[in-house]
Amino acid sequence: MLCHLLHFFSANSSKTVKTVMYRKGCVMRSFILNENEMNELAKRQPTPFLVLSVDKVAENYAFLRKHLPRAGIYYAIKANPHPRALERLAALGSHFDVASAGEMEMLHAAGVDGTRMIYANPVHDARGFAAASRFGVKRFTFDDESEIPKLAAAAPGADVLVRVQVHNSKALVDLNTKFGAPLGSALPLLRKAEQAGLHAKGICFHVGSQSLSTAAYEEALLLVHHLFLEAEASGMHLTDLDIGGGFPIPSAEGLHVDLAAMLEAINRQLDRLFPQTAVWTEPGRFLCGTAMNLVTSIIGTKQRGAVPWYILDEGIYGVFSGILFDHWTYPLHCFGNGAKIPSVFAGPSCDGIDVLYRDFPAPKLSIGANVLVSDIGAYTTVSATRFNGFEPAAVLVWEDQSDLVAKRRKLREADEVSSASIAQMP
Repeated sequence: MLCHLLHFFSANSSKTVKTVMYRKGCVMRSFILNENEMNELAKRQPTPFLVLSVDKVAENYAFLRKHLPRAGIYYAIKANPHPRALERLAALGSHFDVASAGEMEMLHAAGVDGTRMIYANPVHDARGFAAASRFGVKRFTFDDESEIPKLAAAAPGADVLVRVQVHNSKALVDLNTKFGAPLGSALPLLRKAEQAGLHAKGICFHVGSQSLSTAAYEEALLLVHHLFLEAEASGMHLTDLDIGGGFPIPSAEGLHVDLAAMLEAINRQLDRLFPQTAVWTEPGRFLCGTAMNLVTSIIGTKQRGAVPWYILDEGIYGVFSGILFDHWTYPLHCFGNGAKIPSVFAGPSCDGIDVLYRDFPAPKLSIGANVLVSDIGAYTTVSATRFNGFEPAAVLVWEDQSDLVAKRRKLREADEVSSASIAQMP
């Protein structure tokens, strides 16, 4: 099976942003503004601001459902809880992974019923239990015996899944140090949950963020399959499996993985090992990461020896917080002519750590110039602060910019006609 790597980039971008590999016309690529769209929006909205494409969120949802059809979706709203994204996903039939009362309240405000939520934080607090009761959340995860009496008292008869540890050294973020019970403890915990009046439904795991191969998932599925067999042999019938998230998206360094093939391989393993089991997944970054751009502008310049420094009006205490909290580098796009030289881009705060890019090849830029950052839709707005008194970046919805959307559509249609004409040439 032949695969091709699509390079998708905006005009005059200083860096190519690679998409995931694709085949048979099935493209998984980022939403990226071009230079004209960026500058036009900057006339309407002061920088810094974000641009969210809810159509791209829906496209990513459809891609996942197509290539991993065995798994229902619990969108992890911690990644990006923008109301328009939640409403769109809810309309598509998504369920939702919540970690707190606050996230349940966000979903309730978006019209989502508690029966479509799983309280997936293995440690629950009183406010979370109160919200779960208020909104009708009946599904919980846990990973320690200490949670059982809490669950039994606050949510008697609830459905519970035990989270187990599955280590993946190649994950961008290892989520199995703080979370997950040892594999050998899983079934004893479920038996104790049953004895406490809870419904032991199954097992969940998370291989970690930005996992680039099927190996981690396949190993975890084999381990959990043995637990399901052991449970059945002991008279405990488990019905549900939650495989977490961690599916990769394009990165600034480029992403060399056929995501469709990766998801289909996982799906085949699910069909083989869990033919009668209800399977769920918890994507966060995958659904929203590629759906948002940042438009920021240069508010100051410095010369440090031979290296130009550009100070942006958005920084590490704002939406670039993912550099610290999420171990992520976001693709930067600079526009302009002339030779590109290694440059430094920094944020506006008074903190010396507020440095975003070093040795980035950029043309000479002036104060007031706009720059674009793509693939910034996950774990950014949620962790932004007001440090130094800077206001959070506004969020525009791309589909609300009807004139620009229509113009992009016309250009795309013209390109398709041109490509078709070229293909028909002898």
